[in-house]
Amino acid sequence: MKINVAILGSTGYTGAELIRLIDNHPHFNITHLGAHSQAGKQVADVIPSISGHISSMTLAAADSPLADDIQLVFTALPHTAAAESVKKALNSGKKVVDLSADFRHQTHITYQQAYGVAHPYPNLLNDAVYGLSEWAREKIRSAKLVANPGCYPTSTLLPLIPLLQAGVLDDKSIIVDSKSGASGAGRSAKTNLLYCEINEGVSAYGLPRHRHAWEMEEWAKELGLKEVQVRFVPHILPMSRGMLTTLHLSGRDTASWHSLLSETYANEPFVRILPEGSLPSTKFVAGSNRCDIGICRLNEHDAVIVSCIDNLIKGASGQAIQNANLMLGFDESMGLPQHAQWP
Repeated sequence: MKINVAILGSTGYTGAELIRLIDNHPHFNITHLGAHSQAGKQVADVIPSISGHISSMTLAAADSPLADDIQLVFTALPHTAAAESVKKALNSGKKVVDLSADFRHQTHITYQQAYGVAHPYPNLLNDAVYGLSEWAREKIRSAKLVANPGCYPTSTLLPLIPLLQAGVLDDKSIIVDSKSGASGAGRSAKTNLLYCEINEGVSAYGLPRHRHAWEMEEWAKELGLKEVQVRFVPHILPMSRGMLTTLHLSGRDTASWHSLLSETYANEPFVRILPEGSLPSTKFVAGSNRCDIGICRLNEHDAVIVSCIDNLIKGASGQAIQNANLMLGFDESMGLPQHAQWP
């Protein structure tokens, strides 16, 4: 069984990662690659890491019509730009996994607060399923449109939701300190990402309120069943990929938190709770679709939780394929790496 697949926005880092992963998928067949400024070029000229028959494919314009036999569309376009492509794909009867932010929010009001622009198709927000795979499987299986979560919210919500549901957190005191590799800022040329600008330095950005804070709070409330306030500060590191999120948390009975998380994720293929006292590293999840979580208990009321993902895989393209697998009735781990690159 082969499912014909289109990737729109295929020449960015997440698009290229989608190509790499999908080309190894036993049931997905890439037949359309859309781009914007690179339209008309061969894939190999724009993404030199890709070889084989895909490297000789010609990049179509991002808004070019999709063939009738395409059943699944991944949109890896900027916010607002993605919404138009998503609408067209849905109107032509295709299933869509959107990696932009355009359908991650429940209301157009929250979207406008986070992104500073009006949503172009607010009526579609009701049709989208927020694709945090481990917490929305049943809805994803019947969805036509899945909104892939942001990388920062993925690394934050996976450890946070079980603790919120258990009622052991002080939901007014959640501090999230995250650090990401430079690929999270995209492939477009930016002065602040030049080698001389970023090398041997670490910088915070997005203050006083990064747009992903709205996403974290909205879905912590929906999935964790608690209204929360998140103090979120992201940083960019001079490395290609990886994300390390440190949650500074207070609450009660911190001695139970490790077993609570371990029991919640015991049968999850892509979430690993490390032994008590062990903390994860970006190096040990790079190239995998895994989230590693470690807990350091400080006292009865305070703890630090460290969560690590590969921002391009579990934080983007890998989770998108995990969601697509669920949408199409395949094993959700199909075509996805559980093991990290080593060394």
